[in-house]
Amino acid sequence: MTKITIRETQNPTILKFEFPDFITQNESFEFKNIDEAKSSPLAQQLFYLPFVKTVYISGNFIAIERYGIVEWDDVQDAVSEQIETFVNNGGIIVTLDETRAKKQPVTVYGETTPNPATLKFVVNKMVTKTAVEFKNIDETKASPLAKELFNFPYVKEIYIDENYISVSKYDAYEWNDITIELRSFIKSYIENGGPILDETLIAASPKVEKQQIKNFDNLDTTSQQIINILEEYVKPAVAADGGNILFDSYDPKEKRVKVILQGACNGCPSSTFTLKSGIENMLKDMLNDENIKVEALNA
Repeated sequence: MTKITIRETQNPTILKFEFPDFITQNESFEFKNIDEAKSSPLAQQLFYLPFVKTVYISGNFIAIERYGIVEWDDVQDAVSEQIETFVNNGGIIVTLDETRAKKQPVTVYGETTPNPATLKFVVNKMVTKTAVEFKNIDETKASPLAKELFNFPYVKEIYIDENYISVSKYDAYEWNDITIELRSFIKSYIENGGPILDETLIAASPKVEKQQIKNFDNLDTTSQQIINILEEYVKPAVAADGGNILFDSYDPKEKRVKVILQGACNGCPSSTFTLKSGIENMLKDMLNDENIKVEALNA
């Protein structure tokens, strides 16, 4: 039996009625009246209520905007009960296009990282060949999935690589309260064929262009050695933790190596220790130079 949870929104005229599972296939619907709601028998029924102004259906919820003739406190329980009864009696929420591609089952599980603010959601399929990081929703032109994830108020940053999505949260939220919702959303989004990344747009990004070592052959020998060490010994380890490390530059006078941390590595409390005790010591040993120093531009 489906049980509805009532949630308030920032708009006092709009109330959300949440389902325990997703009710749409990576799509959103908005209906302003009963005629517009032909594809949703449930929305049509809701419009028989005189106070219903707009019905939104998306993800795992139905949101209803009311007219000012009533207050939600007076009618919300009756609306919730009506939705539950409709669904539990086999009513159709949205009529889906039968020509759409069939759902492709995927497995998604959350994995902790050394960074308590970042969780790694691992998918049982390749999601990208090009690693990419998003600091905010304005950067997500190349990734519809990242754009959708930033709609969750607790999502701070996103890093996508190979078969996982690393999500960093704001400190005000606890993973225990949001992990299931995030995992369910990512799973449903990918299963229903939602676009994850347009790698042609990633390649066109000036930020990523800077981080790609296309002029490797023109670099000094030490820089080339550092890049090779990072690629072979460091990247696999940090990738396992949901992060990434990129070579930025090497100053031969100061013997200073500058790197960029991404994903779970960025902002991780243990990143300084990893840089100094791990990567720096490795470079000192493998380059046979005790004066090598490593610093992260965004640590």
